[in-house]
Amino acid sequence: MKDPYYGRSEVSNSDLSWLKNQLHPRDMPDPTNAYKFGTLIDCMLTEPHKVNYSLLQCDGEQYTSEEFETASEMRKAFLKDDFCRQLLEHSTPQMVMVKNQQFEVDGFKYMLPIRSKWDIWMQLFKWGADIKSTTAKTQKQFIDAIYHFDHDRQRAFYMTNGDSKQDMLIGISKYNFEIFKVPITRADGMFKSGMNKVNDLTFKWWQLFGELKPTG
Repeated sequence: MKDPYYGRSEVSNSDLSWLKNQLHPRDMPDPTNAYKFGTLIDCMLTEPHKVNYSLLQCDGEQYTSEEFETASEMRKAFLKDDFCRQLLEHSTPQMVMVKNQQFEVDGFKYMLPIRSKWDIWMQLFKWGADIKSTTAKTQKQFIDAIYHFDHDRQRAFYMTNGDSKQDMLIGISKYNFEIFKVPITRADGMFKSGMNKVNDLTFKWWQLFGELKPTG
């Protein structure tokens, strides 16, 4: 059954990605398989009740034995890392946040209802983290991928929704099972880069749709 979160009307980071692709279409590999695999590793770590190892299924979706083997090794690598394991143990997984958010561009203020769903959220400290499966083999390659795939925008969007002063991106390599940790604060260039992207796209969204979410 489809997660009801995805049927909500508030603007999400994925909606901003959709808008960017409409305004600036470019040839890109079909992300369907990458998203599907990312869901598998996310569920293995944060929603294990959705994973059926016997049937090779996750939330009703069918996977190959190779995909399950790779995701299982990535899960082991994540849990072997003391910081990552403790982060997971002391967090609320798949935390949904919704609010009416004010944005500002060149002194002009506007409101949009926004939503986000955190892989990891620690209410005590008011910050969270996102887990990414990646083809990167080094920390530098992972950081390059963050900017290329607009993960900086995603984290700035989430930090805005959560009123967070810090955040963490955690990459797990599909190839060498290395763990890449990228902390983010509001003073960082990564947050500022992401927030510039957020402001650009939320303003365009407001201009085009106001508070309405397009259908189709």
